[in-house]
Amino acid sequence: MDAAALQLVHQFMGHGVEANEAAQVSVPAVSLTTAVILMAAQFGFSEHIFHLHALRPIYLLLAALLPAAAFTLYLVNRSHYVYLVDYACFKPNCNCRVPLASFKEYMTQCMPFLDDRSIHFLTRMIDRSGLGEETALPPSLHYIPPSFGFSQGHAEAELILFSTIDDLFSKTCINPSSIDLLVVNCSLFAPTPTYSDMIINRYKLRSDIRSVHLSGMGCSAGLISVGLAKNLLQITPHASYALVVSTQSMSHINYQGRKREMHLPTVLFQMSGAAALLSNSRNKVRFRLKHLLQMITSTSESAHRCVMLDEDGEGNLGMSLSKDLIAVSGEALRTSISSIAPLILPVSEKLRFLLSCRSRKVLNGKVALYVPNFCVAIEHFCIHPGGPAVIDAVQDSLRLSDSHAEPSRMTLHRFGNTSSSSLWYELAYIEAKGTMPTECLASMHQMGQQGTYNQGMGYMQPQGCVCLSVNVDGNSCMISVGALNGLLNSI
Repeated sequence: MDAAALQLVHQFMGHGVEANEAAQVSVPAVSLTTAVILMAAQFGFSEHIFHLHALRPIYLLLAALLPAAAFTLYLVNRSHYVYLVDYACFKPNCNCRVPLASFKEYMTQCMPFLDDRSIHFLTRMIDRSGLGEETALPPSLHYIPPSFGFSQGHAEAELILFSTIDDLFSKTCINPSSIDLLVVNCSLFAPTPTYSDMIINRYKLRSDIRSVHLSGMGCSAGLISVGLAKNLLQITPHASYALVVSTQSMSHINYQGRKREMHLPTVLFQMSGAAALLSNSRNKVRFRLKHLLQMITSTSESAHRCVMLDEDGEGNLGMSLSKDLIAVSGEALRTSISSIAPLILPVSEKLRFLLSCRSRKVLNGKVALYVPNFCVAIEHFCIHPGGPAVIDAVQDSLRLSDSHAEPSRMTLHRFGNTSSSSLWYELAYIEAKGTMPTECLASMHQMGQQGTYNQGMGYMQPQGCVCLSVNVDGNSCMISVGALNGLLNSI
């Protein structure tokens, strides 16, 4: 069965679920309508009810069913909405800051296993990385010599998680006991007790809370966590809250080999984290999540091995980034855009693309395929800051201007590759710059590494600005579109 057939099956199944829910609500709605008519007859409206006998039975049936159907449709759609209440980003202390000159000296003095050739290669990578002078590393990496291990990773996790969640609770004024769902993601560090257990213990969350810890899913885990929280909120009672936390750990592992591609994460990834509060109630919210789609293709071997936690030939453990990363990311983005385009593009762009496809088929591929102009539907793009090459590839594929790629480049410059929390940093940058109009459309792009190719699309439609998020790497591509209600809090 091909992808189109599978999509039709999923849509059919989704409509079936909605139909069952509608049936459950429509029965009492019809009964309520009938009861209102009977009560009207008892309280002096019998002369009006008498005229109804002159009508055909089908009209009477429609008069009872149409209000019930409208009420049922409202209730079913209302129960599916999930909102973003607020979010907070981790801002490292100034004593964790690592200027580029200090980082270069750190490599020569604290990495004796590197030869001159490797140091020269990494020095050039730092100069081309797009990082600024204020990126930060965990405190344990500032020691001489640097300290790595389980306890250091645990201390880093507590610093990022607790300070970020404290900031979020202070913004929203939500009591921790009101949290019904907890979703935490961290790719490389999965201790026992898990991050979710640490948060539950720290904030004394309820004993009946539903908690999940996701690991090994790379930078796309941020959007995957939002999608998981959305699905759980749709089956919980009204006015429930879900806490979504995204972070990454760098203190527990240190690659000590000489394989170049396994040293790149050391240069790009920096200290970061974010927490977001979701709800199925529209009280004091900023976003409304409308669509979240996901496609998984794990057949491509090049995509599967693009980002891997592996050992080199000498048995040194580290994160490996393949040379195929950019090419696979571009292909993943093209596949994702073909699915997200019908949800956001205006009719004119859809017709142009359709005519281009037909012409290309008739002329046996001699005509170039028309690339839709997404700027007519989207005003802000938040591309995953995986590095200058990743940002350039997405910018060229979507034909974006430098201003559209600015939030991603500035996030990379100020905070580095912030992994699964990157989209929240970019949203904060857009708000802090004050370029968010009353109504707009924005896009976020992320990447993952879970050995399968994931494509997720979320469409958020707000009281305010709409945002699209796309996260692409070799193994996973997550796309989310959302809308901002008012201004976002800066970090």
